[in-house]
Amino acid sequence: MQNEIINILPNQEDYIIGFADMGELIKDHYPYRYAVVIGKKLDDSIIDGIEDGPTMPYYELYKSTNDELNLITAQISRFLEQNGVPCVQIKSTVQESDIPEEFAKTLRMNFSHKMAATRAGLGWIGKTDLLVSEKFGPRIRLATVLTNHRFENLGIPITESRCGKCNICVEECPAQAASGKSWNVSLDRDKFYDAFKCRDMCRKLSMERLDKKISLCGICVCVCPQRKSGK
Repeated sequence: MQNEIINILPNQEDYIIGFADMGELIKDHYPYRYAVVIGKKLDDSIIDGIEDGPTMPYYELYKSTNDELNLITAQISRFLEQNGVPCVQIKSTVQESDIPEEFAKTLRMNFSHKMAATRAGLGWIGKTDLLVSEKFGPRIRLATVLTNHRFENLGIPITESRCGKCNICVEECPAQAASGKSWNVSLDRDKFYDAFKCRDMCRKLSMERLDKKISLCGICVCVCPQRKSGK
């Protein structure tokens, strides 16, 4: 079953996939324990162009990549259900009905693709709260399928940052949202990163550059040296 899920990916060179044991981490919101996490590589030529802020090609790439991931996770969900395995698709894009009542106060969702990816061993959390993958750095988008099926080969969780002393994203962030502290599983997001500062700057840049009432920036994605431009 695990290999068949992997083979659903249309082009494995442009994706990462992992299988995670979420333990008790999501039990308050989802009656599932295991996760299939998919990451889709973003186009380097477009990401390289957002060093000073969001562009229209980046906005279109962001949307199309989310749509592609949602189609793939829908296929995985159908495959599992056809094999008698209950599951739920967690889309790459936030659905209005999924936004918790407390979101405006916390900017936290009930489920984190990034957390699932670290549990699957796909990467770690960077200093600006990005998922930094070994293969593509932060130049990815994520989507997830949750289930209670225990897969044979589960990822080994990554529990601390591998950014070391690198502070490029911290220095280049126009919102100055990051403290420079390195993430680990015991460090709450708010101790190293201010999501509200980031959100507010993203809104400002999106209006200035795109004339859209959205939250999009991408500078930290662009400047991260981890696998920058395929290196």
